Amino acid sequence: MAAAGLASLTDLASAQQSPAQSGRLVLIFLRGAYDGLSAFVPYSDPEYSRLRGATAIASPDGTAQTGLRLDDRFALHPALAELLPLWQRGQMAFVPAAGSPDPTRSHFEAQHHWEIAIPGKNSGSPGWMNKLSGHVSPAGRQSLQPGAIGVGESNPQILAGEAPVQLIPRGQAATRQGALANERTRNALMDLYGGDDALSRAFRQGASSRMQTAQMLGNDAAMAEAMAADNGAANVSGLPLDARHLGSLMRQNRGLRFGFLSAGGWDTHVNQGNVTGQLANNFASLATAIVALRREFSRPSDFILVVSEFGRTSAENGSRGTDHGHGNALWLIGERVQGGRWHGVWEGLARGQLHEGRDLPVHHDFRAVLAQVLRGGLGLGDSALSDVLPGLHWDARLDGLLRT
Repeated sequence: MAAAGLASLTDLASAQQSPAQSGRLVLIFLRGAYDGLSAFVPYSDPEYSRLRGATAIASPDGTAQTGLRLDDRFALHPALAELLPLWQRGQMAFVPAAGSPDPTRSHFEAQHHWEIAIPGKNSGSPGWMNKLSGHVSPAGRQSLQPGAIGVGESNPQILAGEAPVQLIPRGQAATRQGALANERTRNALMDLYGGDDALSRAFRQGASSRMQTAQMLGNDAAMAEAMAADNGAANVSGLPLDARHLGSLMRQNRGLRFGFLSAGGWDTHVNQGNVTGQLANNFASLATAIVALRREFSRPSDFILVVSEFGRTSAENGSRGTDHGHGNALWLIGERVQGGRWHGVWEGLARGQLHEGRDLPVHHDFRAVLAQVLRGGLGLGDSALSDVLPGLHWDARLDGLLRT
């Protein structure tokens, strides 16, 4: 009864908050630099078919072997067809030439810049999502209750920092308590780490999180049914299962307002494919994951963002793939998103409009896109915004990205 009473009080408190105060943000990081020119195909640009050969997505003609028309300029990759209704309902948008202003083509450096929100800084720094969680948590950074959760990675930089976070293993491992399931082993470990030192406290917090997570997922009937249907088989990327785990845990704990997912396999230098192939397979898994997340995150100030460290070259290489580029498409999904359209500056694929004559330029700093969501969607104040996104310059060209 006490637990039920606590749950009802939590729901009541959440209901009394404004949409901005109770809104949630899920960030999907596509590690390896996905090809945004294949996700959102600039089919009407005469340079596109010339630059892309075996990797080109054909102009929309209404069949499954061509792009899905979004407007007179862009088409959606057919493997992302599950997401077309979001666009048609005005709940999905993208910024076609966004990214980090730093010119690095190193995955490691660029991902680090994105995760700390400081382009060009390669030394250690707290992750911007950790700082965000610290600012919006009722007790601030000293709170013992995590406000952010990461699924799949053991220690993502974006969640590193002072604020407590919850980290969940990838795939089926999230539903298992591991060695902690054995009572004798668990008691022995708790005795060993029973002190008040930082290591002992960290171990106990992690152990408690692992056991609680496994129990919560095991008690989720919908999750159990979905896992039974999978019959233990691993998905091509694992992202759909991780997305279901994230959604289930954040649904059961409304104190978790920020979620982080990542997926590798996007570094398509060789045999990238077009409407079929490795990239298409990845897009299909991504679309399934987003649809699962959208079922959980559909309140007025819930947002799902899809990002990557940089884009890929405008031209296909000699191995029927694409190489490391610069600017890329950044996706936004949510009720408050001014969807069914793209936002920002797009100047086409003519050589004179490309970065170094080969890549999409970065017309919009990724921090400026994030700032639109954090301020306009989640109500973050200017002081906190400057701390979360150091060096931010407000980009008025993106002011119509959210509905007022």
